[in-house]
Amino acid sequence: MKILVAVKRTVDPNIKVRIKADQSDVEIAAAKMSMNPFDEIAVEEAVRLKEKGIATEIVAVSIGAASTQDTLRHALAMGADRAILVEHNAPLDSLGVAKLLAAVARTEKPDLVLLGKQAIDDDSAQAGPMLAALLGIGQGIAASRIEPASGFVTLTREVDGGQETLRLPLPALVTSDLRLNEPRYVKLPNLMQARKKPIETVTAETLGVVATSRTTLLKVAEPPARKAGIRVGSVDELIERLRTEAKVLP
Repeated sequence: MKILVAVKRTVDPNIKVRIKADQSDVEIAAAKMSMNPFDEIAVEEAVRLKEKGIATEIVAVSIGAASTQDTLRHALAMGADRAILVEHNAPLDSLGVAKLLAAVARTEKPDLVLLGKQAIDDDSAQAGPMLAALLGIGQGIAASRIEPASGFVTLTREVDGGQETLRLPLPALVTSDLRLNEPRYVKLPNLMQARKKPIETVTAETLGVVATSRTTLLKVAEPPARKAGIRVGSVDELIERLRTEAKVLP
């Protein structure tokens, strides 16, 4: 089984981002960058499937500037066999990302496509479903368990009513939830070896894709400040305030 894992370079989740003065975007020029946590879980799951003898090759792919190679090298250090960088400097929406990943997937012809259910920078959670639609394959979203076997992949996902089990024929696409696994700590020797591995670089032009964004970021703003809470001395006072001040009771 060949697995294609899509990863994204995002601001480190432990960093508190600041908004630019003109509110055009968040300030990331000097921020620490790392792999999107949901994508890191997808890479870890691919590595575990290879350790079980189910997967034979893991190919990591990412879209971005040359600096995105750091994210791909982290994937290589985790256990990916090859890495592909789709070099693209302009902003992309989820559809643009899906089109580029679909072009790579058509070339690589993986049996299973893995990626995080969402990226922590835009939280759109659209690239995975759009990619599956473009490839014309089945999709399982926010999986907390994955079991490929005999030309199918069985996955478990959490829904409002409990758990749902899906069985998809391969090739298929699965996005990872936080409960799928806990990524291992990458050892320094693995990081050093990953620096020596080649990274294949392609562009939207070489893939034959017109990569444009159909959405425009207009403004970024802090969420409105919440009013401070108050303490009440009794249930009767609470009911009275809800009736007269909050006006949520008749």
